[in-house]
Amino acid sequence: MANNPSTKKRQREKELQDRRVEKASIKKQRRDERANREPGEPGIDPDIAGIVPGPQPIPLEDEV
Repeated sequence: MANNPSTKKRQREKELQDRRVEKASIKKQRRDERANREPGEPGIDPDIAGIVPGPQPIPLEDEV
């Protein structure tokens, strides 16, 4: 009976529903984290804070 198309479809729809519920919970968690985050300094973009213009130092590589 496991090869019955309706059984496969039911299982696939259940997996899709579970995935939607999981994604919704992750989305809610991110929304809550964003709401509870402390605001940064006004006028400073947090994405580029701390970036120094000009040539960047060469990262140290392990010498073999």
